[in-house]
Amino acid sequence: MARQNTLFKEAYNRYAARLKADTELPSEPEIAAELGVSRSTARAILMRLSDAGIILWNKRQKTVLRLPNEADFFPKEETDSLHDIIERSFMMRIMSDEAQPGMQINELELAREIGTGTSVVREFLIRFSRFGLIEKRPNSHWILKGFTSEFALELADVREMFELHSAAEFGRLPPSHRAWEDLKAIEREHYALLKDFDAHYRDFSRLDEKFHLLIHRASSNRFIADFYDVIAIVFHYHFQWSKAFARERNARAVAEHLDYIAALQSRDPQRIDAACRTHLASARQTLLQSIPQSTGDSTTGSAA
Repeated sequence: MARQNTLFKEAYNRYAARLKADTELPSEPEIAAELGVSRSTARAILMRLSDAGIILWNKRQKTVLRLPNEADFFPKEETDSLHDIIERSFMMRIMSDEAQPGMQINELELAREIGTGTSVVREFLIRFSRFGLIEKRPNSHWILKGFTSEFALELADVREMFELHSAAEFGRLPPSHRAWEDLKAIEREHYALLKDFDAHYRDFSRLDEKFHLLIHRASSNRFIADFYDVIAIVFHYHFQWSKAFARERNARAVAEHLDYIAALQSRDPQRIDAACRTHLASARQTLLQSIPQSTGDSTTGSAA
């Protein structure tokens, strides 16, 4: 229910922001298709707009009476993007104790669980399937092929090639580039996390994703940016797969991040390369250690 409520809020904000005064709105199925949500979610959006006096809803006729103001929107912290919601639901499925190679993933069931339309779920799965973790079967079914040490090592190899290149490019950015301000802000977030680390160390995975995404964007390479979405999903969620020693490994990663950030700020190519390699080697090790043994992995998962 909480996930569906978040989806509703995100979709409501999107649709409310598109409204134009004195216009007629389309049918519920058309709104649902436009937003990539279920018809019930579309109807709930219309009901809220009507209750707020933003639209006049008279049977099939829906007229915009006024544009929404700031108070009509849900706060940003209460919403997630539709992509984030689908990603989280999908990853929780393949990370569960019951997830085994050969497990079926049904588009309709996943869409119902999230409260969205099957088309956006299918688009996400098709995009994710390019990397060999899931495979399409007839009748809207997908098969989980299994997250093994071999898959993790291949993914880590690609990540390291991409990030070494991106980190070097980051160090060459001009001083006026916005990325340096963003890096400083991320550095402050790391120190803020350390102030009450015992209470908030589980929040590190989001900060980890944010930091590495900033680095990869410096490459301005469309292929790196596209592939990194999948890399980020796996490396982001591996922090949640295994709770054993979570505090210790997150503390080590925060320290490595701060060394990495200092190296980037130095703009010294050798220092950047060394900090990047140290952190990526550590990330490879923790990824392998975090793979659930229930996924059918036949190896012990040690890094070379």
